Amino acid sequence: MLNFFALILACQLAGEVFVVATKVPLPGPVIGMVILFLGLLLKGGVPDGLQKLGAGLLSQLSLLFVPAGVGVMLHAELVGTELLPIAVSLVVSTLVTLVVTGWVMQRLSTRAGQ
Repeated sequence: MLNFFALILACQLAGEVFVVATKVPLPGPVIGMVILFLGLLLKGGVPDGLQKLGAGLLSQLSLLFVPAGVGVMLHAELVGTELLPIAVSLVVSTLVTLVVTGWVMQRLSTRAGQ
């Protein structure tokens, strides 16, 4: 299982190196996930050990939100002064996400029915 953890970290490192080298405006971990995904496509599936590791990491996902919550509490005054733009952006992005998701589902449903 340690080798699969090393694989995940290596993909993240490769993503970071790619972002630094190419100045692509994307987070390195996102590029790392794409690299891992492409590797899994080439392999033809997810190995059992990686599946177990992923399930274990996902079961502890709530711990990853603790630093974000602490950051919000640390900057509570700034959040308070910028509350209107934050609220508007949250509402607009949620509505856009709902519309796009509904549109994609509708398109996929009509294709599946053909």
